[in-house]
Amino acid sequence: MVVSWTDGRVANERGAVKGMQDVAIDTFKQHLLAKHALTSRALAHLVGPTDAGSGRSLRELWETMDLSSAEFADEVSEYFRLPRLGLPQLLSITPCLDGFSHRFLRESTVFPFRSSSGAYGIAIADPLDAAAIRAAEIVFGTRVDIVVASYEDITTALDQRTGAAEARADEGVRLQQQSDDDIESLRDLASGAPVVRALNDLLERAVDLRASDIHVEPFRAGLAVRMRVDGLLRALPSPHGIPPQALISRIKILASLNIAERRLPQDGAARVRVGRNEIDVRVATMPTQHGESAVIRVLPRDRGLLEMSKLGLAARDESVMTRLLTMPHGMIVVTGPTGSGKTTTLATMLSILNEPTRKILTIEDPVEYEIPGINQSQVKPSIGLTFAAAMRAFVRQDPDVIMVGEVRDAETAHIAIHAALTGHLVLTTLHTETAAAAVPRLIDLGIEGFLLKSTLRAVVAQRLLRVLCDRCKVPHALTEADLAGDPRLAVIGFRCGEVVYGAGGCERCGGTGYRGRNGAFEILEMSDEVRALVGPQTDSHSIDAAAMRGGMTTMLEDAVAKCRAGLTTVPEVFRVTTVR
Repeated sequence: MVVSWTDGRVANERGAVKGMQDVAIDTFKQHLLAKHALTSRALAHLVGPTDAGSGRSLRELWETMDLSSAEFADEVSEYFRLPRLGLPQLLSITPCLDGFSHRFLRESTVFPFRSSSGAYGIAIADPLDAAAIRAAEIVFGTRVDIVVASYEDITTALDQRTGAAEARADEGVRLQQQSDDDIESLRDLASGAPVVRALNDLLERAVDLRASDIHVEPFRAGLAVRMRVDGLLRALPSPHGIPPQALISRIKILASLNIAERRLPQDGAARVRVGRNEIDVRVATMPTQHGESAVIRVLPRDRGLLEMSKLGLAARDESVMTRLLTMPHGMIVVTGPTGSGKTTTLATMLSILNEPTRKILTIEDPVEYEIPGINQSQVKPSIGLTFAAAMRAFVRQDPDVIMVGEVRDAETAHIAIHAALTGHLVLTTLHTETAAAAVPRLIDLGIEGFLLKSTLRAVVAQRLLRVLCDRCKVPHALTEADLAGDPRLAVIGFRCGEVVYGAGGCERCGGTGYRGRNGAFEILEMSDEVRALVGPQTDSHSIDAAAMRGGMTTMLEDAVAKCRAGLTTVPEVFRVTTVR
């Protein structure tokens, strides 16, 4: 729809708008005097002075007349030769209200739109309102087409078009206020004495049981609480009368997390005092089908001395480990799945190396053991502090020993290897099943075979076995029936008549028969025979066989030896190790 001022008395040029305001009002008044019988009030207005600059003269004129708004709009359209739109047409065109305040549209009685041809226009009751027309041109960035509609029709169209948007906005504000109210109520509930006491009781129970993790999980039937004790989860009674959301919110408040964010996972940490103990906790939340679940990693700050004898190394393996730690440079890798005790082994190695004559730097995720005298850092991927970035910075800090929490990618592996090449002792971890599997894994990460031959000193693989409770363990002599019932016993070397121990159960161990854990280790040293096998076609089986020929004790053999010594049970051996 293209509209032009073709009336001859008024030009369609921007510079003519001011003249139109000054001249056209008077001529329009004369037109109305000649055509209509007007009231005395209207006559007084018509013959009085015109406030052309106010932009509201036509509205004031209409308000003094007996003409309806539609009839007045007809007169304006006819006199100024402008197209006339009724209410159905206003409601059918495409509105363009963005960029205009609702207050401006209502006060100026303007309805901006876009025609089917793509041109911008405004429906206006007073075409002499130059300020409103200019404002529309500024918003649209171009000249606009002008049509006439009545005051009432424009107001009705604005009510229908902006009312829904305002209602949605009001609903959004209401929902936001409701959400804010819910969050504040939840925060108040989470800070209440019953919820605070329930979480403190869980933490105290975890410390008493020596639990490593607390799992708080919402299900349809209610809240479930489990604790990981000696590597296995144990169900506990859930707090009575505590809403699941309140307990989860309390956990999030403790770890300085956003309690309003329930759709995304969050991680946090805190240091809390439980009874006489001070513990560090790591909190991880995850949205689930029935709400948020939370896992609290419990890290007691007083873990006792980190000593080699407490790891559970056999005499031969302990001597090998001690010799490895005297090397001035090279790389030692500790392997095993998550929860196999790799961090504790690394911390013990660092505590042995920790002397005033050595500078030791670590990058971990997270820092679980705080060792005085060692510069420990935690990765923060959100700001770019990754393992690789920290390693690049470490080599400029003049260290003697570098510990990398985990080699996760090729970049970190290359930097670690080159740090070992340049005279540093590098300690790190990998996720592999056996010690021999670490070599092809490093090659798979892009490390050349000749670099591994010159830098890798040893690979330590480990698992954690539950240790029998001394008070209630039960001796048992193996019989022919036992060996027949489980052929694996004969495969790992047990014979009829050998005495093994089973789990009993008492108050001290909580009825499980186990108390504490100990490691089952295998240490692969890079002997000449093993180095000869390192290359692009390296396979773990060949390296494993060569290491065993060189005297390596496998994890299975170490676990069986602990079972024969009465430290653990046969089911534990089969649970954590495999027959090779």
